[in-house]
Amino acid sequence: MLNAMHRSVTFALYQFTLALGILLMPVALLARRAGLHLPVDRAVEATGAAYERAGGNARTN
Repeated sequence: MLNAMHRSVTFALYQFTLALGILLMPVALLARRAGLHLPVDRAVEATGAAYERAGGNARTN
């Protein structure tokens, strides 16, 4: 039961970071023009890897 709850929470975090990355795309493009880099891609990859370790099947390419 705890494993299922852990998998569900990590899946929700993974989905949240994907949505956050999509929502922050215009901000990231403007920041890149200013010479800054937002590390949203690393957050998405990290939560995807955590979900895979929890027994899910997220794909992080």
